[in-house]
Amino acid sequence: MATPEQDQAAVRATASRGSAAMAIDAGAISARLDRLPATRSIWKLVVLLSLGFFFELYDLLYTGYIAPGLVKSGLLTATTRGLFGTTGIASFIAALFAGLFVGTIACGFLADRFGRRAIFTYSLLWYTVANVIMAFQDTAAGLNIWRFIAGVGIGVELVTIGTYISELVPKQIRGRAFACEQAVGFTAVPVVAFLAYLLVPDAPLGLDGWRWVVLIGAHGALFVWWIRRALPESPRWLAQQGRLDEADRVMAALEAKVQAEYGRPLPPPEQAVAVPERGSFSDMWVPPYRSRTLMMVIFNIFQTVGFYGFANWVPTLLIKQGITITTSLLYSSIIAIAAPLGPVIGLFIADRFERKSVIVVMAGAIIVCGLWFSQISNAVLLVSLGVCLTLASNIMSYSFHAYQTELFPTSVRARAVGFVYSWSRFSAIFTAFLIAAALKQFGSTGVFVLIAGAMLIVMAAIGFMGPRTKGRALETISR
Repeated sequence: MATPEQDQAAVRATASRGSAAMAIDAGAISARLDRLPATRSIWKLVVLLSLGFFFELYDLLYTGYIAPGLVKSGLLTATTRGLFGTTGIASFIAALFAGLFVGTIACGFLADRFGRRAIFTYSLLWYTVANVIMAFQDTAAGLNIWRFIAGVGIGVELVTIGTYISELVPKQIRGRAFACEQAVGFTAVPVVAFLAYLLVPDAPLGLDGWRWVVLIGAHGALFVWWIRRALPESPRWLAQQGRLDEADRVMAALEAKVQAEYGRPLPPPEQAVAVPERGSFSDMWVPPYRSRTLMMVIFNIFQTVGFYGFANWVPTLLIKQGITITTSLLYSSIIAIAAPLGPVIGLFIADRFERKSVIVVMAGAIIVCGLWFSQISNAVLLVSLGVCLTLASNIMSYSFHAYQTELFPTSVRARAVGFVYSWSRFSAIFTAFLIAAALKQFGSTGVFVLIAGAMLIVMAAIGFMGPRTKGRALETISR
């Protein structure tokens, strides 16, 4: 009778024979990965990356929840003197998105150059340190400078995690993998909302409550080294870099684990697709990538208006509707509970429907729910429509994060995603000021009319220009 050690050796030998049946090149590595069943080992990688995304979203989305505390402490004002004043909440939001813009457009290439694993780790540490320093600032200028610096690290991380996940999972679960990432990540929203509800109105131990909210999020750095130890480098990236032996070792180890969990021989790889060895910025501007690049630039410029126009301003919008600061934070906490539910729904529908169709439908839902929200003051309806807006925004979010990583080849994936996604960060710099101006001049109605116009453009761009990607190999989509 075979010992457990002999059984494991047999599994590794079988996986190795399957690997050797194909020549080792970038196309073969991708074909081997795409044929893997979605076992526990595959989902473990997705969950580990999703934990990194949790800390990232905590830092990205606490802005709206600590805003009343920043105003209460006298550091910032609710509205802005002049369109681009630097002492209001809008400037704090704009500083974050200016950093995100720099991180995505100027530093997105780092993951293509140095690897997904290293940049995932160091960008997380970067923005954690910056947030700790920001938590002890006592001037509007200090807040804005360190929020900008943190934003650079968050921007790099946003690009890297999406690229990393798309390259580590087989094609049949790519949509669900992004839904899982967003479901885990968006649990940060109710966490930060609840912490803000408890802490922002007070000053525990003599330290402003908003500072506690920021510092609690900085504990993400304690987990990053543990997370990275269990993550392999992307075998697709290794193969594309010409490091075929390393890519083969990563794949052989993953195949052995998956086959042991699967309990029978792995299915044979499909026909390998040729994969370019290296890429450059100019590759984004030749067919078919040129139209995809333009489409995603247009989409990202306008989707930000809808997503952050609500997410970053929930408590402030509720206060404008006549709700007190404490009650608005309570309502915001209830609304925030819905944040991870959108991606949880995605775990059931993500790979059943075309991602472009889901994006279009959710953008339409944001228009309807937002305009309705702006016209009411009833507490139950306000919270209900806030939940609907959050669900629609977050279903759209996981869908487009998956979608934009599918549209470009491995050789320039991080760079291309960084470039197109950077325009959402650039847009958000000005969106913050536009939302503040609309709120000041026209109230909540003006804010949601602005959001509705942006969502109409989103629907047109994706609906008319977007290719289909459901169930297709990354390399096939890229041909």
